[in-house]
Amino acid sequence: MHLVYWRDPRKSLAAFISSLMVLVAMATLSVISVVSYLLLACLCVTITFRVYKSVIQAVQKSHEGHPFRSQLDRDISVSPESARQLAERCRNRLNWLSVQTRRLLLVEDLVDSLKMAVIMWLMTYVGALFNGVTILILADVVFFTAPLIYQKKKTQIDRQLVLLRSKLEKVLLRLQDRLPGAVRRSKAE
Repeated sequence: MHLVYWRDPRKSLAAFISSLMVLVAMATLSVISVVSYLLLACLCVTITFRVYKSVIQAVQKSHEGHPFRSQLDRDISVSPESARQLAERCRNRLNWLSVQTRRLLLVEDLVDSLKMAVIMWLMTYVGALFNGVTILILADVVFFTAPLIYQKKKTQIDRQLVLLRSKLEKVLLRLQDRLPGAVRRSKAE
């Protein structure tokens, strides 16, 4: 969250530019090429640093050892408990997704299924205009700019969202009144 809210502008800029570069590279090159180039760049930096440190140690006649020793000695294995927690979270989200998919596709609530139909219909137009990587690039830009804009213009945005939400609720209520068999929602939901 510190990256998204630009608490440390240098780190946020580095994360934003690096993620944008990877996505643009994926738009122009294959995924295999992008991964290969990233690993090759990483190896170039680490090999150069290792050789530089070795030369400095030889010139100064010091015995500091391997420059990456602390990272090499660090235990990075996944514990069985963290693997279980991750699997449990994935299972919970997968169960929620399957229940929601079944509910929407089998028309448990007509209005929700119609909303999904409209969204999917709009997504066909989005898919015709953009490919997946372009959408990821746009999402990356929004991810790094929207929170900052919202933080600076919070009151104006909240006011407009309240107006939009009330208009949308009115339209949905009218739609529910006109559709046969539409399930009435209680205020508790």
